[in-house]
Amino acid sequence: MIRYIRWCACFCALLLAALLVNVARVQVWEAAAYGANPANKRPAIERYAEPRGDILVDGRPVTGSRDSGQLLRYERTYGNGPLYAPVTGFSSQTYGTSLLERTEDAILAGTDPGLSAFPLWYELARGRPSGGNAETTVRAAVQQAAYTGLAGRRGAAVALEPATGRILALVSSPSYDPAELSGTGGPVKEAWARLNADPARPMLNRALRETYPPGSTFKIVTAAAALDAGVVADVDAPTQTPDPYPLPGTSTLLPNAGSGCQDASMAEAVQWSCNTVMAKIGVRVGLRAMVDAARRFGFNEEGLRVPAWVSRSNFDTDMSPDQLALSSIGQFNTRATPLQMAMVAAAVANGGELCSPYLVERTTQDDGDEVRRGGRRGLGRAMSPATALRLQEMMVAVVENGTGRNAAIPGAVVGGKTGTAQHGVGNAGTPYAWFIGWAGAQDAAQPAVAVAVVVEDAEARRGDISGNGAAAPIARAVMEAALAAPAKR
Repeated sequence: MIRYIRWCACFCALLLAALLVNVARVQVWEAAAYGANPANKRPAIERYAEPRGDILVDGRPVTGSRDSGQLLRYERTYGNGPLYAPVTGFSSQTYGTSLLERTEDAILAGTDPGLSAFPLWYELARGRPSGGNAETTVRAAVQQAAYTGLAGRRGAAVALEPATGRILALVSSPSYDPAELSGTGGPVKEAWARLNADPARPMLNRALRETYPPGSTFKIVTAAAALDAGVVADVDAPTQTPDPYPLPGTSTLLPNAGSGCQDASMAEAVQWSCNTVMAKIGVRVGLRAMVDAARRFGFNEEGLRVPAWVSRSNFDTDMSPDQLALSSIGQFNTRATPLQMAMVAAAVANGGELCSPYLVERTTQDDGDEVRRGGRRGLGRAMSPATALRLQEMMVAVVENGTGRNAAIPGAVVGGKTGTAQHGVGNAGTPYAWFIGWAGAQDAAQPAVAVAVVVEDAEARRGDISGNGAAAPIARAVMEAALAAPAKR
């Protein structure tokens, strides 16, 4: 009898050991697979069981959380959603996350190890700390000025602090309300389908993700390349450029939009936006030097993050002389994001040094204790300080006595460059209106803000479109708001 009891005990022990082994297999080796199984609702339930942390502008939340009473309990809410959608993105229980909601998801959702002094404890307890907050570099007044200026027209506006790279405004128009995508069910699916089918593409972040021909605003890059390469030693010297200018190796004549460009100097060409002069200068600089100059400003560089990813701006590296001439005035295959062109203006304003743009000032725990801090990061020197000084003088002339007078601000020093970019097959598309520039107080050591504005106004008459008429007034309002708002420290 005792022998049978022993056998039974051994068999039970064997069963217990097998059970423990299977539990370990499920908990350790198979846990990831079970967790990733679409049929497993527990991760989603846990993710939305607590309120999400907030995204802050000027120290105030522009996001929130609402108790829906549903299985996925807390839904995302947005204060003034269309204004800040190009910054926040969306957080949807159905469609995931985008922009800052995606890049700062670990902080906002409470899963970042930096939110707790003892992250292992939460891992063992299968809990998590409260969601943290992401404080942005955006200033509410500057963002509002850009949003109001675009007034629903297709386009974008970006404002940077030249000395640090802080993004003070990031607007894409038309916009959308990310709150429409927050929850689940039919209304969310209908909103998603409607927004994606809209020909105005409101969910496209034009400031970061769309590239445009920069037109005459690119002449600032060409002028910097010519000065740094020594191709132009005296910006006021005549360039012996005919009007119109024969594109090298072709019978095509490149015209100017206005008069007075024949034999104009480079300073006059920037002030009055002479295509002929700047195209000829670009050819004289040469392909390699132009490519190098564009790269120093950020063109052709992959991997820019703010922290959301940014589309690559393009300047072709293999071109014939006639194509180089057109590329030197921002046409042919030259393409740039509005953020990239704001970086061009910021480099001039910052004495030639280019700073990496960034959108998150710092992340914090729920109680305000800092987790990580963003900060200034240099991307190198786009041009020499002497070249930057000359370009500042030329850009001031554009605003004071040239094509950009609508950007002038009383009591401030403003420099700028207008652009009207042709596009489409045979340049048949309605041109894009551009303005890039910077502004500072009269007695300031350096400019406080750099901007880029692009307007793609399909409703306007072709002859009425200009950088000075459509984009410069928006840029002026943005710069005025930046100069009036207190600087962040």
